[in-house]
Amino acid sequence: MTDYDGVNLELHRAHSARMYDYFLGGITNFAADREAAGKAKAVMPWIETTARINRAFMHRSTRALAEAGIDQFLDIGTGIPTSPNLHEIAQRVNPAAKVVYADNDPIVLAHAKALLIGTTEGRTSYVQADVTDPAALLASAELRETLDFSRPIALSLNALLHFVPDELGTYGIVELFKGALVSGSALAMTHVTSDFAPGEIARLVDIYQSAGTALQSRSEQEFTRFFAGWDLVAPGVVPTQRWRPDSAKAAAASDIESSVYAAVALKP
Repeated sequence: MTDYDGVNLELHRAHSARMYDYFLGGITNFAADREAAGKAKAVMPWIETTARINRAFMHRSTRALAEAGIDQFLDIGTGIPTSPNLHEIAQRVNPAAKVVYADNDPIVLAHAKALLIGTTEGRTSYVQADVTDPAALLASAELRETLDFSRPIALSLNALLHFVPDELGTYGIVELFKGALVSGSALAMTHVTSDFAPGEIARLVDIYQSAGTALQSRSEQEFTRFFAGWDLVAPGVVPTQRWRPDSAKAAAASDIESSVYAAVALKP
């Protein structure tokens, strides 16, 4: 079914980006997405909280990096726009900040226009590319026209790599992106873990796989490995809600409700 700017939205099957949008309280989701999301909520009743505190980490980490002086951001695995988006956070701190969003999904591309409204001083661009093909993504003309790779860039891989199983060479992919960035660049990442609720996460993995989406949780040690050779900034690798919470409410969620690790690191 082609029904949005010529893109086949596949409304008959659940889609991970639309499910995430539903968990965040968005409106870009359909019956199949809500059905799969309902199954996920049945085995993990706090999953909406998980999604929202993950999103809040993106806000806090982006703000922290922008305030530290980084003015270029590459967000891979963008997902369906749910305001405030990364460029809105970064450009509130520095109106001249430049942001590139990248996603391999034509469904996200169909909604990309909503991502491209940035400040007049800065620039916001979108690249359709796959994280599993870093060479093609990094060679994109739109990416190179927007970001200056001779200067620090913040790479955002939030809630993405748990959809990239080990057999696709996940660690090697991340190392290729890290290698393309200069000293002073940053890596901000979140990732689902079964360390706190193993039974529920195992059932969640089954639900996603039954809906046609690979999902792999990783332990604290496995997650920390993504940052090898870079300097973790305080507080290091922690459950998402414990990464520099900006209010008592933000810190109130339990580690089980998070079920996601977060960290930010800088390239020496």
